[in-house]
Amino acid sequence: MRLTGASARVGSSAEYLVLGLGNPGVEYEHTRHNVGADAVRLLAERHRGSFKIERGQRCRLAEVTISGLKIALAIPTTFMNESGAAIKPLLKRTGIDDLGKLIVVHDELDLVPGLVKLKAGGGLAGHNGLRSLSQVLGSQDYVRVRIGIGKPPSKEQGAQHVLKKLSSAARTEMEVSIAQAADAVELLITSGLEAAMNQFN
Repeated sequence: MRLTGASARVGSSAEYLVLGLGNPGVEYEHTRHNVGADAVRLLAERHRGSFKIERGQRCRLAEVTISGLKIALAIPTTFMNESGAAIKPLLKRTGIDDLGKLIVVHDELDLVPGLVKLKAGGGLAGHNGLRSLSQVLGSQDYVRVRIGIGKPPSKEQGAQHVLKKLSSAARTEMEVSIAQAADAVELLITSGLEAAMNQFN
């Protein structure tokens, strides 16, 4: 889907924009809610990118090359439920006007822990970061790489489930899923959505 009324690009163009969702601050590091941001950090490490905060951007941004394509990697500096505040300046910065070129990596309660799946568009599954993005974009038709974190025993334990730091054993298991999510992004970029979905879904 093409974005209507897209602003003229103000920075260097990118073939894809990969956005990893999470909360800022050391207290949220190594939590289930931050696995999307962790996957994008891993992509930057793999491709020798370094994150910077640029003027007018509400995110950390790294520019890397994957299979000869220029890719923008971004992690919002806002809290999860305000993730949308980062997206319009990012789209303007990178010249992305096609939501098929926006890849959002995030945690997913509706997937069992460790499972990684892809989809384009669809519902928000109660995810506040996706809701914020969709409200700002006026569309849900972007690509998602979803990292399963499983549901808590009850709704009352929801916040604790996503925001509590993982044990070392659980973190080791989650790092496998984070690496798989980074693999999925790379395959999506190099081979397309259908090929990536065939492998991971």
